[in-house]
Amino acid sequence: MKIEMVPVKSGKEDSQGLQVSWQGGQFVMIVTERGLVSCGVIDKEVMGRFGAAVAIARGTPQKPLVTVDDLLGARIADVTNEAASYGVEVGMSGKEALEKLSQ
Repeated sequence: MKIEMVPVKSGKEDSQGLQVSWQGGQFVMIVTERGLVSCGVIDKEVMGRFGAAVAIARGTPQKPLVTVDDLLGARIADVTNEAASYGVEVGMSGKEALEKLSQ
């Protein structure tokens, strides 16, 4: 099992990446002052009910999202309404979503 915090340069303030892996699985996310850029481990509907700004990218078994760099290079597949209010859109890169959530 591995849990790693990774500083991520973004906007006015740095964000924190969280990379977690265990035998048979992993997840990665970046936490900003406004919300999250995350792999598909996050439930959009639940986070949306709490008004959270979340941009979700999804990996595949052939190309899983394991590191912060993987997440930054991935395409956003889904967003909560709050994330959309900050200008985050489906199809933008994780890096672009991070910039929107870090302004």
